[in-house]
Amino acid sequence: MITTDICIIGAGPVGLFAVFEAGLLKMRCHLIDALPQVGGQLSEIYPQKPIYDIPGYPEVKAQELVDNLMKQIKPFNPTFSLGERVDHLAKQSDGSYILTTSDKNQIHAQVIVIAGGLGCFEPRKPVLENLERFEGKGVTYMVKNPETFRDKKVVLAGGGDSALDWAIFLSNVAEKVTLVHRNETFRGAPDSAAKVFDLANRGKIDLILSANLKELGGNGHLSQITLEGKGKEEIKIDTDYLIALFGLSPKLGPIGEWGLSVDKNAIEVDTRDYSTNIERIYAIGDINTYPGKLKLILCGFHEAAIMMHSAFKFVYPDQKLSFKYTTVNGVNAF
Repeated sequence: MITTDICIIGAGPVGLFAVFEAGLLKMRCHLIDALPQVGGQLSEIYPQKPIYDIPGYPEVKAQELVDNLMKQIKPFNPTFSLGERVDHLAKQSDGSYILTTSDKNQIHAQVIVIAGGLGCFEPRKPVLENLERFEGKGVTYMVKNPETFRDKKVVLAGGGDSALDWAIFLSNVAEKVTLVHRNETFRGAPDSAAKVFDLANRGKIDLILSANLKELGGNGHLSQITLEGKGKEEIKIDTDYLIALFGLSPKLGPIGEWGLSVDKNAIEVDTRDYSTNIERIYAIGDINTYPGKLKLILCGFHEAAIMMHSAFKFVYPDQKLSFKYTTVNGVNAF
């Protein structure tokens, strides 16, 4: 039995930052993640993806952000169960919980924090007759190593932030980048969309709007993509790779059976402290939902800070949360 104050389900960036916020309040954390390493989607799907909206970092690679978060929480000595899924939750008579993992390990915690990103996720795939034939042979749904596409012809399909960010980044890596989107406008950040349009105007990338993937071709490896344009015309593109970035399909897995209030695979929370409808269970990051929700890492960081101050009362029920400042060599400190 592992005993801790806070058990965090999900070791992505928001779960890791929650450890830091808990540590400031003298609360211990244990993290569980189904992936074999920390970092969540950042490490598993796009470790080399540039991120532009982290305060203080004009640009930071996804894996670099994860590495920095691990350095930040090291003084608080969190413990981890990696490569394990939470299968069972049992509430105890004192209000605490015991979680049992897929490896039959048990964790006793006063508070549960669900920071599982999109939960159990898988890429949304385009509906193409011969798609599986080319998976791993030119068709991919993520960019783990941008050098794979060095001096290659690449087609990106999608209209969200990932498609925009990778189109910008790979324009300086690949021989040719073509971005295909089924609409005239993008769902991603306006600044990123403006950069993509500028690259297209300067001839750095090809931009094809109002078009859909229709057919894949090649002998053993992808070599050609056929699109269907707005007027039903066929557009053929020679390429080495298709990176289909249509997002991820979220699934809550066993967490969905806990009696939590759920809306479209996201856990509903109270924005005063990001608590769920079950006492001592909180949800932060992309896995939660509330009016005005933005699925941004920095929003998850904010949620983690607020939430941990609320969790304090369950870990230290006889203490009031207060701070006393002293001055050490002219610098304010706790």
